Amino acid sequence: MTGKITLFVIVMCICVQSNVFSQNSDTIPAPRKGKSQTTVNEVVKDSARLAVEERPRIAVRKSAILPGLGQIYNKRWWKVPLVYGGFVGIGLVFEFNQRYYQIFLKEAQFRELNPKMTQNPLFAQYSREGIIEIKDSYRRNRDLSILAGVGFYAIQLIDAYVDAKFFRFDVSDDLSFKIEPVMPVGNIYNASVSSPGIGFKVKLAL
Repeated sequence: MTGKITLFVIVMCICVQSNVFSQNSDTIPAPRKGKSQTTVNEVVKDSARLAVEERPRIAVRKSAILPGLGQIYNKRWWKVPLVYGGFVGIGLVFEFNQRYYQIFLKEAQFRELNPKMTQNPLFAQYSREGIIEIKDSYRRNRDLSILAGVGFYAIQLIDAYVDAKFFRFDVSDDLSFKIEPVMPVGNIYNASVSSPGIGFKVKLAL
């Protein structure tokens, strides 16, 4: 009886030991990621590409310092007279409205201190309320001309940015357009499914 128990214990030890060895042999440790491991999706940009991406910022910065300078940087010389022509036109509108605003303001102030009297004989036909209304109209047009100047300043900044952003796009007749059948593979409910379709390819020279 004792021999049978001893034999049974030996057999159980052998089974347990073989099970442990089999589990250890199937285990494969995962490789550790070191600092020297390179990233697959890493994109390296050369100096030429970096210079191209820097052009819009340079153009905007130049136009912010001096309007029209960004257009010169983009070699759009013909836009410089348009830029300064726009500013000159807005400046003339501002000066016109500011001058007449001051004239009617003085007339309104004089009539406020001297009722039933007129400082300028040319305005004798206008009532006090009419003088104030004309004064306010010139002041409103003057303020609108200031807003127009700020808006035009922003427009020339945007124009410099857009020209610098797309100055390398090829708009010649060498652009190619190609249609071909494709078989894209999609993932639906964790299963790869292929579906036929039509692909479009447009080639742009940068």
